Amino acid sequence: MQIDAILKPFQRFGVHLGLQRIHSLLSALANPHHRVPIIHVAGSNGKGSVCAYLSATLTAAGYKTGRYTSPHLIDWNERICINEQPISPVDLSRVLEQVRKATPENGESPTQFEVITAAAWLYFAQQQVDIAVIEVGLGGRLDATNVVDNPLVSVITSISREHWQQLGPTVADIAREKAGIIKPGCPVVVGQLPDDAKGIVEIRGKELNCPIYTPLPGELVNGSEGEYLVRVKSLFSFEEITYPLVLNGQIQLSNSALAVATLEILQQQGWDKINRATIAQGMGQAKWPGRMQWLDWPIQNSSSFRKILVDGAHNPDAARVLRDYIDSLVVPHVTWVMGMLSTKEHREVFKNLLRSHDQLYLVPVPDHSSAQPIDLQQLALQVCPDLRDCQVFDDCREALNHACSDSGEDTGNLVVLCGSLYLIGNLLRNYRREQI
Repeated sequence: MQIDAILKPFQRFGVHLGLQRIHSLLSALANPHHRVPIIHVAGSNGKGSVCAYLSATLTAAGYKTGRYTSPHLIDWNERICINEQPISPVDLSRVLEQVRKATPENGESPTQFEVITAAAWLYFAQQQVDIAVIEVGLGGRLDATNVVDNPLVSVITSISREHWQQLGPTVADIAREKAGIIKPGCPVVVGQLPDDAKGIVEIRGKELNCPIYTPLPGELVNGSEGEYLVRVKSLFSFEEITYPLVLNGQIQLSNSALAVATLEILQQQGWDKINRATIAQGMGQAKWPGRMQWLDWPIQNSSSFRKILVDGAHNPDAARVLRDYIDSLVVPHVTWVMGMLSTKEHREVFKNLLRSHDQLYLVPVPDHSSAQPIDLQQLALQVCPDLRDCQVFDDCREALNHACSDSGEDTGNLVVLCGSLYLIGNLLRNYRREQI
């Protein structure tokens, strides 16, 4: 069966947090998750890039490394990788069919996310990976990935007010959910958290007798031939560790430090293929498409291309990180092409992104619960009434064509596509697939 045909019947069950269904499903599959050593990564932002760093470095060190992330940009295959290579369509169809046959005929059906998560566990067990990097889908405590009692390391990258409809109205509530991935005696690596979230995580760690490590962000230093390097202090010695910085944005000084700290803990646990050389090699090979990524967009009626920046920036904190990166580029104005889901905090995202005399082109997010562009237009003009232009377009391609022809590169203006990973994925799927 085709991948979409297998998964579509489970889509109607939507987001439904809880562990009973996934435990039942995995039990019917002979508990493949019990055979896979894992690093478990949660967080409001940054968890994807931390997973990318960890997967690339463990692969460079010679370990057969699984990686499970969500959502995908173009194809379902992207979610399940071994040694940085997505699962083949044939293998994904095969394991999904095995999972489908294990679903109960009576009783509560698993969700689509639970089915693809079970497929990841099954595939990693069948392929006998040495280790897997597992990204939480939503929250932590009740997420379908949270079925392992003894992760090698648990990582919480950041905590902000995201998915509050499912996780609770305050940052402290959300912290309790994300701290649910912490397991007795297992080491925890934690990013720089707000005080109310930090306290929750520390209390949980003490209750479960877990060592907690909070590495400082790395320091940017100049390498040879214009290469950017990051220098971090080792968790366990007075030495420093240096590695290339390949993902864009100031936030990567923090995200990469979290990954290196996690790798150091693994080294202490006996994963002795990890060393300075493999850390430098792997960190320099990390890739995370759709996040602060530069693409070439064709200018209409021309053989020329414009450099555009694409990034999810789907919540206020991610928007702030994107704006910080753009400000570091010292461009005079930005032309934004944006679409957002209806569930997001639109006003706060606009506050963090928009500046006087920017241009804003608003589009729907196809095939998802999109905020109406006309409503976003009204809100954006309230937040930033000095926009140079604010228009609504029927689709992303039309808006980008207008932005790239209207916003001359010689003026220094920057064109940015953001607001939703689903929007970026749709664009790449339909028009720029070769960029991934």
